[in-house]
Amino acid sequence: MSTYRDFTQRGAARATVLRTVGTRERRSHLSAPRVPTVGIDIGGTKVMAGVVDADGVILEKVRTETPDKSKSPKVVEDTICELVLDLSDRHDVHAVGIGAAGWVDADRANVLFAPHLAWRNEPLRDALAARLAVPVLVDNDANTAAWAEWRFGAGRGEDHLVMITLGTGIGGAILEDGRVKRGKYGVAGEFGHMQVVPGGHRCPCGNRGCWEQYSSGNALVREARELAAADSPVAYNIIDRVGGNVRDITGPLITELAREGDAMCVELLQDIGQWLGVGIANLAAALDPSCFVIGGGVSAADDLLIGPARDAFRRHLTGRGYRPEARIAKAQLGPEAGMVGAADLARLVARRFRRANRRRVERHERYERYAQALRNPGSVRPTQEPPS
Repeated sequence: MSTYRDFTQRGAARATVLRTVGTRERRSHLSAPRVPTVGIDIGGTKVMAGVVDADGVILEKVRTETPDKSKSPKVVEDTICELVLDLSDRHDVHAVGIGAAGWVDADRANVLFAPHLAWRNEPLRDALAARLAVPVLVDNDANTAAWAEWRFGAGRGEDHLVMITLGTGIGGAILEDGRVKRGKYGVAGEFGHMQVVPGGHRCPCGNRGCWEQYSSGNALVREARELAAADSPVAYNIIDRVGGNVRDITGPLITELAREGDAMCVELLQDIGQWLGVGIANLAAALDPSCFVIGGGVSAADDLLIGPARDAFRRHLTGRGYRPEARIAKAQLGPEAGMVGAADLARLVARRFRRANRRRVERHERYERYAQALRNPGSVRPTQEPPS
């Protein structure tokens, strides 16, 4: 990006922005240029941006609150641009990757729908690329997190990986042979909306009995609050901790009390973990991966959650005892996974920008030589017309 700014100051032609990115990674990450790129993770509450090197190391990170979802999409775009330009003042940025909490089309250009932002068929890639003048890649945040775990985290060495992100809901992603499987329309991996209980709890998606209504941060908090609101004796400890204000019960508080040995909180995490294992067994029947990586905020409960999930997975796995069992591992990169993955995916398109940039340099130098020859006809005779 600093190169682009230098060009504009010298009066060179405007940078050509990469407008199209293939629906699949067109070149291996092993051959991608080892240049710094910016990854951005956009959620309902925060926008986090960081400069990431080719080894997945975060060189610098900045974050801010997500603008209110009632505001126009341009407000969010302005926030993203401010963060990228701030980082580019100190780093030579070659591409930008966006991990968005929403549905992204197969071209990785438009955000079809974002539940926490006012994005509906939003042409985010082109809008940002035009403003930042570097290639921009947009993908679902679970896809970018899965890519990061496959490249640098718990999924290294796996050729068939499924990632499940447990937050307020459930997201997911599928990687096979080093490629993210996005589906025909780009919205594969919405595992949280598999229906596991016919006629069960109503889900914000409009259906009933979705998996995320039984194994997610929202499910965990809902169960704890219902017990506390009913003044259940098993909830006295957590009621005391929040001073009787049931609305102050949160997922991190439940996890904290479970680690301290609170029986109700331990049981709630076991319930969530058992439902997690049931869903993983269903996914194993459909996809047969070698590894499941569990990420998202709820995964911070570690074996209080993942232990029961492994047990339930073994009990419900189709053909159990007669087939290999997929490994179930906790994600290693934490809340930065989506940002790191977005930056690393952006490296796959950074080479195009570097080549275009080099061609602009060469073209500019040829113009200078030709102009010099015209100014001094006796010294050097121009041998050709300036390039178009």
